[in-house]
Order: sequence, then structure tokens, then C-alpha cells
Amino acid sequence: GGANANGQNGGSGNASATVNDGDASVGVHQAYFTFKDFLNLPVAMDAKIGRQELLLDGWRLYGNTIWTPGMQTHDGVTLNHSHDNMTLILAYFLATENNRTDDPNDSTDREHFLAYMNLKGVLGGQFSTFLNYDTNSSQAGLQTRDNEYWTIGGRQAGKLMGLDYRGEFYYQWGSANGQKDGNVATDADRDAYMFGVRVGKTFNNATFKPGVTLWYDYLSGTDDQEQRDGEWSSFNTVFDTGHKYYGLLDVFLGVGGGTGTGTQGLGLQDLAVKGKINPMPGWTLKADYHWFWTAESVAANTTTTGITNSSTAGTESLGNHLGNELDITAVNKFNANTKVMIGYSHYDASKSFIALKNGARGGATPLFGDDDADWAYVQVDVKF
Repeated sequence: GGANANGQNGGSGNASATVNDGDASVGVHQAYFTFKDFLNLPVAMDAKIGRQELLLDGWRLYGNTIWTPGMQTHDGVTLNHSHDNMTLILAYFLATENNRTDDPNDSTDREHFLAYMNLKGVLGGQFSTFLNYDTNSSQAGLQTRDNEYWTIGGRQAGKLMGLDYRGEFYYQWGSANGQKDGNVATDADRDAYMFGVRVGKTFNNATFKPGVTLWYDYLSGTDDQEQRDGEWSSFNTVFDTGHKYYGLLDVFLGVGGGTGTGTQGLGLQDLAVKGKINPMPGWTLKADYHWFWTAESVAANTTTTGITNSSTAGTESLGNHLGNELDITAVNKFNANTKVMIGYSHYDASKSFIALKNGARGGATPLFGDDDADWAYVQVDVKF
């Protein structure tokens, strides 16, 4: 199972499938061998074998999660080929290896396959595309169900006419039997997508070099009718770094998994305005403001969310709006090896957000309380 239990289930060996690491034991974050021109293949490929991070395309779907206690790594193999302006990556990861007591035949392990290509020099930037396949099989003794998906898509990012821009679209298909209803013997076809757009401008010739960015992300969700029709439309964010995209308070990690760490399978919309200035040498001040909505109404899918229109909402009807988040960050480049960050974040929670996060727990202790959230921190990052 590798040198460390990289997952929320401390007894399940490596589990890069999870968005957080609940294992408290000592382990190894990365440990791998690299081989130049591996096996003298017809197309020269450099190999990396072992526990490793995979960071692609701004960490949108392949990142290391940054802030979570067990920054995400994978046990596997990556093959890399670069030629002129093209980079090709082939990868295999054992995303989950379950324990020998419950799964002696490895029949519930989760495996992940990836083919990725990047082309530089396209429209003032670079274009990336990939195809992945993620398989999570089942075993009757564990009462789990098959869950697999394919993802295909592309991302174009660069700079044109003085504007920084990004556009991306990804589509998923496959089965979602286990994701839809866990152990209930009904099937579900997966049909989900996401897209994101961003445009920004930095005024390098102005005082303080101000910059502003506007972006919007849409991740599809599942409603009641789709549940009844045996469909699962919640986009799975694969191995993303949600901390970078969906607010620094991390209230939307694991979007698409149908659990409380995301949006209970209802998808997500994020409209954000981001600004930055350099008030003095060595300092950068950033301010981000997010408006969050679900893709499907909180009241639209009681099967997934486990709540009803009256749950904890009083007289206010539940809808899509989840609230707003403000993130303020000051960054100081202290020296060549040291960076200091000071931050403050505030989440203005809506009634729908409170119901979404707490309602599915029934009589259990509320998961997120019933009020707004504030968070402040100081971080010192030293590289040796």
C-alpha cells in the first residue's frame, strides 16, 4: 500500500482519491525514481515511478490540494515525452488500495489512467487536452457498487491584446452506480460537464501595478428527475486543487462526489472578481470576492441532499444561492528562500448553504453551524 496511508480511511493504504488526509502516521509525501529514455521505446519517454505529485493546467483537475493536511500525491507511473512545442504525458495511478482483510483480491481498488497533451504557441499561450479513465470496481463482500468515469476536454490559456485569458471545457461519461446511491442495487448513467472562463488585465505601467480578473465556473449537478431516470449529472473534479478555485475557506472540496464536503451532488457555480496591487517593493496585496450558487436548486434533489424544502430554512424557500466569500491575502517576498503570507477570509452563508451542509445530517450535530464564518492566518514558507 505504499509508505503512507494517503487518504481519509487510515486503514486503506494509499488513497489519493480523497480530498483530505485523515491519517496521522508518519509517511513519505514523494519518493520516486526517474529514468531517461525508459526501455528505449520507439518514442523516447522519460519515466517517473513511485509516489509523486501530478500538477497540470493550473491544477484545475490535477493538483496537490495545497492546504489539506496530506497534500495529494499518487502511487504510480508517468511517462513524459517533449518535442519542440509539444509535451505528451501518459500516466497510471493506483488511486485507492484497500486493506487485505476486506479486499484480499484487490477487487475494490481504484485505478486511474491518463493521456495528456500540451501544445505551446497557440493563440498567445498554450492548449492542453486529455482523456482519462477512472475505474472503481466492486465486491459483494464489501457491499460496494461499480463506479467509473471517462473525462475528455481541453483548456486554452494565454495573453491576447493585453488581456490574460483562459477557457476550458470538460465532459464526463460512464457509470455512477456507487456514487448515486451507495449500496442500493440501481444503476445510474453518468453524463456531466464543466466549463470555466477567465479574463484579466494587469496595468504594469501604473502606480502599484494593479490587476483585475473576472471569472466564472459552472459544474453540472443532479436533480430529482435525473435521479428517478437513473442518471448522474454531477461533475467529478478528479484530483483538483479546489482551494485555488472555489474560495480559500475550502467549503466546496470534492465537488461532484455527492457528499457534504462539496455540494451534495448539486453542482456549483462560481462568479468571482479578483484584484491585486503591489503597494511597496516585495509586497503583493490580493482581494478575491466570490458569489456561489448550486447548478441545481438545493430544494431540487432531496435524494442526493437528504433534505427537504423546509429543512432549517424557516419561512425562506431554498434555492441556488449559497452565499459569498471574501478572501484578502498579503504576500511578502522576505528573501530568496522565504515567503510570508497574512490572510483573512469571511464567508457570508445563505439559508440554502446552511440547509445544504447541515440538513443531510438529520439529528446529528450540525456540520457547519448556522452562522457566517471568519478565518485569519499567518504562514511562513521557507524553502531549503
